[in-house]
Amino acid sequence: MDPLMTTHASPAFANLAEIDTSALEDNYRFLRQLAPGSAECVAVVKANAYGHGLSLCAPAAVRAGAHWLAVASVEEAIAARAYAPQARILALGSILPGWGATVIAHGITPCIWTLEHLDELESAAHAAALGPASLAVHLEIDTGMSRQGAALEELPDILKRITPSSPLRIEAVMTHLYASDEDNGARSAQQYVKLDEALRMIQSTPAAAHLQYLSAGASAALLGSDAADVAEMAQRFGLKPMFRLGLALYGIAPRSTDLQAPAAQLPGQPVLKPVLTWKTRVVSLRTIPAGTEIGYNGTFTATEPMRLALIPTGYADGLDRRLSNRFSLLVRGQRAPLVGRVSMDMAVLDVTEIPGVETGDEVVILGTQNRGTQDNETITAYDLADASETIPWEVFTSIGPRVPRISV
Repeated sequence: MDPLMTTHASPAFANLAEIDTSALEDNYRFLRQLAPGSAECVAVVKANAYGHGLSLCAPAAVRAGAHWLAVASVEEAIAARAYAPQARILALGSILPGWGATVIAHGITPCIWTLEHLDELESAAHAAALGPASLAVHLEIDTGMSRQGAALEELPDILKRITPSSPLRIEAVMTHLYASDEDNGARSAQQYVKLDEALRMIQSTPAAAHLQYLSAGASAALLGSDAADVAEMAQRFGLKPMFRLGLALYGIAPRSTDLQAPAAQLPGQPVLKPVLTWKTRVVSLRTIPAGTEIGYNGTFTATEPMRLALIPTGYADGLDRRLSNRFSLLVRGQRAPLVGRVSMDMAVLDVTEIPGVETGDEVVILGTQNRGTQDNETITAYDLADASETIPWEVFTSIGPRVPRISV
């Protein structure tokens, strides 16, 4: 499932993503310190660890103290299990027919919210001769996102199935606070009302016998005002809060919080540290006269003589085509504009104003490049996201599989 991985840099790689696993460990420990004392913090490593490399990031999160890893699917859970054999692996997505036996065989904790999920898991549990309450599940409640989770009116039928003799036990109730990054908190407040009602329904049934966790917050919730609300609700129902650490684990804070990496910090605490630096190299140079068109369909025409640098990175690698003619990368500590369209496998930079550029020079697409002074230049995931009209999550996960992830 991982792209090409290696543990050290190689001159053979002209296009690579450097992964600072110690930064990821520091981020996890820092975020764990922010969580209420009894909370459990889940390291979310779905989508190849947000594009950072599952084989590198899953073990790093465990080294930092994570007992839980979360992925999107059973397939991802199997891969995560190989890299973290002792961790609890939570599969956040749906359980499809035929997957129950795999869940049991690999020790995966599934999320459920439909009667079909119960059918599949109960059948597999009986086939494996599991006793009562042997298979832990996390029950997801739809509190307003309308994506996945049981609606309140669907809960009674689900809860009837979790009897003392059932092989399943509800270990956690979860929901997704889908607007924790909004300043006014109005949507989260509406979700808490539905979540409270769901918890009251659950606690009035035998299904609550093994309930331990209230999982109701991602990175934005932990870094914002929702953390205290989740902790308060968990305490009220005798549960431990559980937070799912996603974007912040990789060193990027949601914009509405007061913890923007890398500059801001809480008093007495370290900053969040970006984990990924994406680099490529200059593979050739040329000088062109005024009037020369550059790239597909001639979307850029030189108005004066220019010096151009070619890089072996294109949209197949994750360099968004929308960056064409509107963004700059770092060469020798300076901004070099992308000129002409980003193509599948390569792009062109204007290095006319950057003296001394040579073939083999490092080009930073995402991260910091040393200018030889204290004023280093940095391109953040938000910079790339804004220029390509998307979000940092997509920036990271769009970095293609042919870009090696290298531990540094």
